[in-house]
Amino acid sequence: MFEISDETLRLIKKTSKGKKHLKLTVGYLTGNHSVIKIYNENSELDSSKKYHYEIGSITKTFTLSLLSKYVFENKLSINDPIQKYIEELREDEYYPTLLRLATHSSGYSARLPLNKREYFNLILGLIRGGGDLSKKNPLNMDLNKMKILMEKNKLKDVDYSWKYSNFGIALIGYGLGIVSDRGYWDTMNDFLQNELELKDTYLGTSTNNLHGYDRKNNDCGNWKWNKENLISPAGAISSTADDLLKYAKKNIYEDKPYLSLCHKKHGNGKKKYDMGLGWLLLKKNNNVILHSGGTGCFSSFLGIDKEKKVASVVLANYRLGMNDDENIGFSLLESLQKSKDE
Repeated sequence: MFEISDETLRLIKKTSKGKKHLKLTVGYLTGNHSVIKIYNENSELDSSKKYHYEIGSITKTFTLSLLSKYVFENKLSINDPIQKYIEELREDEYYPTLLRLATHSSGYSARLPLNKREYFNLILGLIRGGGDLSKKNPLNMDLNKMKILMEKNKLKDVDYSWKYSNFGIALIGYGLGIVSDRGYWDTMNDFLQNELELKDTYLGTSTNNLHGYDRKNNDCGNWKWNKENLISPAGAISSTADDLLKYAKKNIYEDKPYLSLCHKKHGNGKKKYDMGLGWLLLKKNNNVILHSGGTGCFSSFLGIDKEKKVASVVLANYRLGMNDDENIGFSLLESLQKSKDE
C-alpha cells in the first residue's frame, strides 16, 4: 500500500507553517485507486470533506482539450490563423495560428492584456503578497480591447521563442466559442460537466468555493470572473482534488481519444519542458505531463505520468511561496513512480 513519503510530508509541513486558515489538499492516483489528504497549519484534517479551489492556469489544459476535440471532429484546423474566428481583423495581415498560440510560440508578450505598469504591479503584488491584486482579478478583457491589442501588437510569420501567454490562450478560447456558436463560457461549462463528467468543476466561483488568504492571513475572498471577461480561458476554472484526479485518469487512459493530441510534443518549451497542447511535457520523459496555476490567493499543481499510470494534485487556498506547490507535487509524483518500479 502506497504511503506519502517523509520528504513529501516535510515539504507539506514547511509549506503549511504560519498559514492560519490553510486548507492544503494533496491527492494522488495510482492505477484506479485515488487518495486525498487535507492539511492545515498543524495537522491532517478529515479527508472526507470536499473543498473547491480556484485552479488558475490549469484551466489552460481544459481549454486546449476542447480545442483538441474540435480538431478531432474536423470543426477547425490547428494550423488555422486566429483571424478566421475574429471578425473585423484584416485578412491580408498576419496573425498567429492556433498552434502557435497553444504552444506559447506566437510572439505575444507575457504581460498582455496588461500594460507595463499593470504587469509590474501584478508581479510586485505576487512577490510581496497581499494588497488589492490578491482580492481583485487584474486580468480583464472585452472584445474591443482584444481587437485593439491584436492590432497594436504586430507579429511576424515565424516561430517565436517560448513566452508564456495568457492572451494567446484567451484568443483560442474566444475562437472555440465562435465555432460552437455558444460562446466560450457556456461551451466550456457544458464540456466540463457533460463531456468530461466533472460535476465539481466549473468556470468562475460559487458559494462552495473556499476563500483565499494572503501571506498575512487576510481574507482575499475569490477572484471574480464572468462571461464577458475574455481572459477566462486562461485561468477561470474552479475544481476539487477529486475531480482533478478523475481528469488525470481520463488523460492517462485517453478514454476520450482526442486527449492523445494534447499529449504529443507540438513545440519547444523552456529548459526542462516541451509543449503539448495545454500541458508541459517533461523533456527527459514526455510521458510526464503537468501544469501549475495560481490566482490572487490560490495555488495549484497537477502532474501525471501516463506510462506508470500515476498522478499527483496539490491545491491550496494561499498563494504559496516560490514553487512550493510544484515541489510537493513533484515529490509525491516521484515517490509514486518509484513505487511502480519496485
